[in-house]
Amino acid sequence: MLEKIEKIKADINGFSGISDEEIEAFRVKYISKKSIINDLFEKFKKLSVQDKKKYGQTLNQLKRLAKDKLSSFSNSTKKQDAKNNSTDYTLPAEDDTVGSLHPLRIIRNKIIKIFRDIGFSIEDGPEIEEDWYNFTALNFPENHPAREMQDTFFISKNPDVVLRTHTSNVQIRLMEKEKPPMRVIIPGRVYRNETVSAKSHCFFHQVEGLYVDKNVSFRDLKDTLYYFAKEMFGEETKVRFRPSYFPFTEPSAEMDISWKDGWLEILGSGLVDPNVLKNCGIDPKEYSGFAFGMGIERIAMLKYGIDDLRLFSENDKRFLKQFRGVR
Repeated sequence: MLEKIEKIKADINGFSGISDEEIEAFRVKYISKKSIINDLFEKFKKLSVQDKKKYGQTLNQLKRLAKDKLSSFSNSTKKQDAKNNSTDYTLPAEDDTVGSLHPLRIIRNKIIKIFRDIGFSIEDGPEIEEDWYNFTALNFPENHPAREMQDTFFISKNPDVVLRTHTSNVQIRLMEKEKPPMRVIIPGRVYRNETVSAKSHCFFHQVEGLYVDKNVSFRDLKDTLYYFAKEMFGEETKVRFRPSYFPFTEPSAEMDISWKDGWLEILGSGLVDPNVLKNCGIDPKEYSGFAFGMGIERIAMLKYGIDDLRLFSENDKRFLKQFRGVR
């Protein structure tokens, strides 16, 4: 692998594209989901722990080299455009005093970027959902006690139509209509019939992830979430997994990160239960997968030191102005 990495590094350093077509070809070859560097990361997952220590840093440096090279092309193109245009695009932007991104949007964008960089695509789905997609297909049998874990809003007292309690409904819809492999994250708003307080709300935002393919293991899940934690909270962040229970995954685990002087739970995860795969027409003997879910509000509260969940939905300018310029 080391020889291949060095060969790619030499090719990147020697690339001197000028036209937009050449720059796009560079992006596809070295940066995109189907790039040769992404292929190396896929092979990296299957290496031994010793080999991962040997090649990990070099592989990350190669990815950074490709991104920096692409960035240098983009900057050169902008400068050239500025010479040919009466507007000077190299000048600093004017101070934007009109508004700012909402903190939940900032964190949502960061989460999406982290997973998009390692090959996850983005999916969306309905917030008003049928019981099948919200509960039954996810291994919540009718009258099963697990349904009591989530206080549900029913539409017009119809027990078969609800406001979704999680974004897992999109996982079911996706697995029903597409064949593996699939690797997606699903950001969206969800609803639960809870009392509004500093720690809970009747609606909030989640990001769920799903990866289904042949021979997907718990190790794949852990490697993915280790990567997420370090990208979101910093390289020094430590991670631990604790056994848990979710109807749609088996085995299931909650993930904690090191936080101040202790540990803090940030998400739930596990291998997709074979019954869920069967419900979607996927053969669990041929395919396996992992899933995880986290609350965007929870991540934002940790990142920005916010202690009241209600601040995210009150539209208080004093609160929102604090995030001006943050991206």
